[in-house]
Amino acid sequence: MADFPLEDKPAQMALLVGLQTPDMAPGEGEELLGELKELVENLGLTITRTAFVNLRLTQAKFLVGSGKAAELIALAKADGADLIVVDGELTPSQQRNWEKESGLAVIDRQEVILEIFADRAQTREAVLQVALARMEYSLPRLTRAWTHLSRQRGKGAMGGEGETQLEQDRRVVRDRIAHLKKELASVISQRATQRRKRQRTPVPGVAIVGYTNAGKSSLLNKLTGAHVLAANKLFATLDPTTRQFTLPDGRTLLATDTVGFIRRLPHRLVEAFKATLEEVVVSDFLIHVIDVTNPDFEQHHATTLAVLGELGAADKATLTVFNKIDAASDMVLTRVRAQHPDALFISAHTGAGLDKLLHRCEELAVDNLEPAELLIPHDRYDVVARLHDAGHIRKQEARDEGTFLSGRFPVKLRALIEPFRMPERKAKVRRSRAPRA
Repeated sequence: MADFPLEDKPAQMALLVGLQTPDMAPGEGEELLGELKELVENLGLTITRTAFVNLRLTQAKFLVGSGKAAELIALAKADGADLIVVDGELTPSQQRNWEKESGLAVIDRQEVILEIFADRAQTREAVLQVALARMEYSLPRLTRAWTHLSRQRGKGAMGGEGETQLEQDRRVVRDRIAHLKKELASVISQRATQRRKRQRTPVPGVAIVGYTNAGKSSLLNKLTGAHVLAANKLFATLDPTTRQFTLPDGRTLLATDTVGFIRRLPHRLVEAFKATLEEVVVSDFLIHVIDVTNPDFEQHHATTLAVLGELGAADKATLTVFNKIDAASDMVLTRVRAQHPDALFISAHTGAGLDKLLHRCEELAVDNLEPAELLIPHDRYDVVARLHDAGHIRKQEARDEGTFLSGRFPVKLRALIEPFRMPERKAKVRRSRAPRA
């Protein structure tokens, strides 16, 4: 289904409007405006200028005051801009008011990020997730996307006034949203099946998380020899990539690169990418990558922790890793080391510090499976099915007394499997747990 462009000719010149609101920390508005500038440049737009507004009280019509809105519109027209980007969240009515008053296209931070995600999505799941998020964002804004909204469609012999074009467009979008959700549910189910297959093998996994452009994909490539796109731009990769590598002690570890986080990420995108970010939740531990050269790294650190909290992964074991030490000054590194004494410092580009990272991974990549031989009665096939999902079955055979299973199973299921453990195995387990003299 086609998107809903504001006009046939795409906007090329943009005026950016930054906001400092009372609930922000001092200087945060300027930092966000700098981030918005990089986001807009990622769309290939030319920025005519940036303007900044200290917003003491939000206004219903334009978000900012009417006088300030008129001043910004005049600046945009004087510069020849055909787009105004507001670094806030505009309601549909505010967006329409801006466009009616200015005659220009007006978007907010949410729409910028949605456009970048739409441009970068590669896999079927990511494409569907972005399409769904864009449709849900567009639905209450359809009146700004069409010029023929006053037309009505007659009902023919049915009589009546007919269906307005706006009503028809909304119905089409709602149908498209329902279709996307159904298709996405199928893709998510396939991913869940793949994840369960991985979890049946006794291979621990780590998720690489962090702010966008912190160097997560570069680290994955360095550790695993993969060739995931690693570019110096925001949201270079949106799709999770899982690769395996060998730890110094010879064990295998699965590493997953995840989509980067960002401040004020549209909530609909957090929801849309829940399936992708579930890799964070099911991993054994996390590597939190931070760009030590970015002056706002503390804010980036806090943003990532907040998103992890939303995903229910705030308490998961985490290695904090400061990346790009090859590009940082000695003074900056000394200060950051003092502030974060437990963190690791690496360069995914040169490989510096990776040996320490690998040894820390060894400590956290605990094999949480233990061997067991079980005899499960025929009337407890529910237990057999659960162990197939959660464990690693090496041998299964039907016996007169029940189903015999030999394999490795999660320690957390010990209470479940203990009643079915073979007698000789029970004795060995008791002996191994007995205190030594």
